[in-house]
Formats: sequence, C-alpha cells, structure tokens
Amino acid sequence: MDKENKRILFISNGNGEDSISAAIIKEIPKGFLLDAFPVIGFGSAYGGVCNIVGPVMHIPSEGHRKAGSIAKDIKGGMLSGTWRSIKFLRSIKGKYHKIIAIGDSVVPILCTLAGIKIDIYLDVYKNGYAHTYLKIERWAIKKACKKTYCRDDILAASLRKYKINAISKGNIMIDIIPFGDYDVSLHRSKKTAITLLPGSRKTTARNLKLQVEAIKKLPKALYPDIFVAVARDISVEELAKVTSMKYHEAISKQASDLGYLSDGELKLNLTSGVAGNIIKASDVLLSQAATLTLQALGIGKPAISFIEDNDRPKRTSDRKKLAGDSRVFVSQDADELAHAMKNLLGDKKQRDRMGEIGKSRIGSSGTLAAVISDIIS
Repeated sequence: MDKENKRILFISNGNGEDSISAAIIKEIPKGFLLDAFPVIGFGSAYGGVCNIVGPVMHIPSEGHRKAGSIAKDIKGGMLSGTWRSIKFLRSIKGKYHKIIAIGDSVVPILCTLAGIKIDIYLDVYKNGYAHTYLKIERWAIKKACKKTYCRDDILAASLRKYKINAISKGNIMIDIIPFGDYDVSLHRSKKTAITLLPGSRKTTARNLKLQVEAIKKLPKALYPDIFVAVARDISVEELAKVTSMKYHEAISKQASDLGYLSDGELKLNLTSGVAGNIIKASDVLLSQAATLTLQALGIGKPAISFIEDNDRPKRTSDRKKLAGDSRVFVSQDADELAHAMKNLLGDKKQRDRMGEIGKSRIGSSGTLAAVISDIIS
C-alpha cells in the first residue's frame, strides 16, 4: 500500500491525552491521511493538526475523576455517549491502515467492545509506582492491542507476565514538553521565578485565584517573577476578573506572549504553548495541572499542589506515590500554599534534591521516536 493511501486513526480520551496525541501527529512525515477521534470533549488540541472524526461526548467531569463525578457523568449522558462511541468504532472497522490509542484503559475496553484492533496502545495514565492493572484492563489490552507502550518497565513487565506484548521506552510526556518562541529573560527582574499551572478545566480561574492569594502572603522581599501557562479555551478576561487584576496586552509580537495581569505589586506574565520555556526557567511550580506537572517534575522542577476538597483519596494517594518527595501537597488553603512556597524559595539545596527525585520518578525521553517508527513502518 502506498503511503498516500495509508489512513491512520488516533483515539484519545481526555484533554491531556489529546495534546499528547496531537504532538505525535505533528511528527509524522507528510503523506499520511490522519484522523483523530477524541472520545471525551471537543478535541481542541487537534485544531489545525488533523481531521476530527466521531461523535462528541461531553461529560460534566471532563474525564477528571473526583468524588461523585461518575454519578454526575451518568446523569450527564455518559452511557449514551459511550454507546455512540462504540457504534462509531464498529463503523470504521477495516477503514484504517493503523489505529493508535492514547490514554488510559478506557480506549482498549471500548475497542474490545467494538471488535476492532489497536495497533499501538500508549498508556499515559498508569505508572509502576502507584498502579497495577485490573483483570478487566489486562483482558481488554490483550484482546485489542497488538503492541503496548507503558510509562515504565515495572508496568510493562506486569503485562508481559500475561503474554501481552508490552514494552517501555521511557515517558512520552518528556518527549513532548511544549517549547516555543518566548524569551523568558525579557520578563525577569527578580532573584527567583515561579510558574503557575492552574489547569485546563472549569476550575482554572478558581485555582489561579488561590495561587495568587498565596503569593501575596509571601514577604515582599521573596516576591518572584511569575509566569502563567494559560491553556486553550481559557479566557484571559475571566482570569483578570477572578484575580482582581488589570489586563495589559502584550508588547512583543510573539504569539505565545498573551500579555500580563497586574495589580501594581504582582505581575503575572501570561503565556500559551510555551510551558516548557517558563517551567525550565522557574525555581518552583504551583501546579494543579496533570500532564504539565509530570513534565515539570521530569525535567527536575519541584512542584507544590493543593489537594482539592473533592479530590478522591485514591487519586491523591496515587499522585503522592508517583512523585515521592519531588512534589509537595498541601490542603486547599492559601496560607499553607504560601508556607510551602516560602520554604522552597529559600532553600536551593532542597529544590535541587527534589528535582533529582522527580527526574528519576517520571522517566526519560525516547518513546516518541519509537512510536513514530512503529507508525510509519
């Protein structure tokens, strides 16, 4: 089959997974016909990258599991949306040269129920420090997936015991850290710098508000340069309103520079698509994001996160097991957040120690090249 006739379908189930999938697609040589099916949400990460196919399933949780979220999702149409997804997957059987799945075990389970095979399954959710595969997950992976990439060999080995073709080439999140055209040095004037990752969901504005409140509780002598990674579809005007700051448009012509928010004392430099730039230049992160937090830990940056009131205990436990001492967790309180920040900003040796732990826990690069090689072969 000629390259021009090879159609490839990417299936992903979540905002972070969509971003990872889109990053892979950008590295595929020209000539392939590429489609993406975002199981949950509208797949905004695929905008301008490839064609989007399949039914839209929007659920209240947006795939982010919290206490009571499953019940709300069922009321919000999850069951009917899942059935539409299965019907669509059945309809595309035999129409694609290869099918690539990115996400958690939901995608292999859906494909098993639809009776289609996944050529490459990239599990970007589980890790060997905090997870094991359930029996139903192993069953679906073995039945539907020809080849599985795990984030670490602890997980891959657990699948190989059941004669599943599973390997690990590192953590793809490290391969796809978003860098771009943004000169951080133009916005530096303080001794230290902090990057705020408020997330990419409905709680983004609320999270940012608490992060800013915590920074204001620092001694003014410790005020850092502040950078914010603004996710797609997040309104800058809403961020200005919730933080009671004035928005100033960017002076530079860089598309990644979204301007800044200021109240006369603090200045929040807003950016888009260049999280790697600002994370690398920062000393500490305040983060409620999922994928970006792991990427930051993986390049050696310590993070402070607050446990949201409705976070599931298991989710919190899993995050702590994975991060070890590379990430500080506090309650959803500005004073606690400020205290943790003050300690880290004033202790470079501790930051360096936490950074080394993060790099060893999250894993290295290498998966992207291996997956691309498999896709185009």
